[in-house]
Amino acid sequence: MNIIEPNLQSHMTATNLLLTPNGLDQGKLLSALGSIFTHKVDYADLYFQFTKSESWSLEEGIVKTGSFSIDQGVGVRAISGDKTAFAYSDEISERALLDAAEATRTIARRGAGRVKLASSIKPGSARALYHANDPVVSLDATAKVKLLERIERLARAKDPRIVQVMAGLSGEHDVVLVVRSDGVIAADVRPLVRLSLTVIAEQNGRREVGTAGGGGRYDFQYFGEELLHKYVNEAVNAALTNLEAKPAPAGPMTVVLGPGWPGVLLHEAIGHGLEGDFNRKGSSTFAGRIGERVAAKGVTVVDDGTIADRRGSLNVDDEGNATQCTTLIEDGILRGYIQDTLNARLMKMPATGNGRRESYAHLPMPRMTNTYMLGGDRDPEEIIASVKKGLYAVNFGGGQVDITNGKFVFSASEAWMIEDGKLAYPVKGATLIGNGPDVLNRVSMIGNDMRLDSGVGVCGKDGQSVPVGVGQPTLRIEDLTVGGTG
Repeated sequence: MNIIEPNLQSHMTATNLLLTPNGLDQGKLLSALGSIFTHKVDYADLYFQFTKSESWSLEEGIVKTGSFSIDQGVGVRAISGDKTAFAYSDEISERALLDAAEATRTIARRGAGRVKLASSIKPGSARALYHANDPVVSLDATAKVKLLERIERLARAKDPRIVQVMAGLSGEHDVVLVVRSDGVIAADVRPLVRLSLTVIAEQNGRREVGTAGGGGRYDFQYFGEELLHKYVNEAVNAALTNLEAKPAPAGPMTVVLGPGWPGVLLHEAIGHGLEGDFNRKGSSTFAGRIGERVAAKGVTVVDDGTIADRRGSLNVDDEGNATQCTTLIEDGILRGYIQDTLNARLMKMPATGNGRRESYAHLPMPRMTNTYMLGGDRDPEEIIASVKKGLYAVNFGGGQVDITNGKFVFSASEAWMIEDGKLAYPVKGATLIGNGPDVLNRVSMIGNDMRLDSGVGVCGKDGQSVPVGVGQPTLRIEDLTVGGTG
């Protein structure tokens, strides 16, 4: 078997944690895979996982909740044609593995049944996008509590109008091992941390909320004093700005989207529509359109799972394929889709390293990693100055999208009215309504300030949640419908 994995240490960690203590070795893994092929299947894999996670939350100056959990198990998958059989167990043992393999053999016998299992392991190329540190043990419990108390004190000291502060801290240490019927063994050790801050400001009986936070594939040492001040400034400034906000007007208008987190609109309204399964089934508005113009000139969108330390990055995906930077839209032309192994094979396209799953108890599917639009050549101040009257959306809250037609609704958590090329006053209740592919064609100016989000994204699809990243530069969009309250 060939090891395709980012670091030999990761393979050793996964083996020592998942296999050796449970009496498993290479021979037993190959035996389990071989038993699946007593029926005609095209492919099979084993996905072992060990996850240790914890979270803390502070409210009213008190750490009110704390949790710690350990989960482990193995998922067994067999593919025959376009059909998949899957079984999993939260027990890792030879017996549980063979039982799960037996369950997958009930799949319809439509495969070609060709398989070649290697008999030895050889080191492959190495890549390490992040340190394999265990965040959970990087600070003791007292230090984690003090971290939350520190950010609360900073927020309250920032302005006397801050009347409530809520903060959360979470960390995860995830170890995965993928064993495939084509002879590939891949391992990854994935740290993940996140700090979130919510403040409530009150003035003359009116209350408004501001939020901030971030994280990535680090340990808790990442949250130093400078970063805490940054989060506090962002959250408090957003809350105080909203205290002065007027009702947002409604109607079609020029909209300027800020850099960074507003890329979540791109993620939802366009990114999901570029995932391979939706396009193979013909349910996406982008289905069958590779090579066609789907966006304005200058619009280039990529999905990049190889950015160091980013929340959405992976050394290998959950099928053992190395992640990569995939160009989805280039200068407005659709170039490709986000693919896992199954959909790539059925569509006769290359896999892009985007096979992801929430855990060993879930099937992999094509999912985004870090999806963003590349920057252009316009200064952000020039873009705002070019607008006679319009809306500047600084940050977004929730949103919804219909994959089949790209229609979306997104609420702006912080926005300003632009008048005569200047930010005139903040507005509240602005909702952006449109169609993803249509909006791409309405982009008229692209800023040179492309920025990724701070590391807070969570993507949901078919009941599974995975960490992701989003990003974009400042964008000017023509005639976008704004729903407001004014």
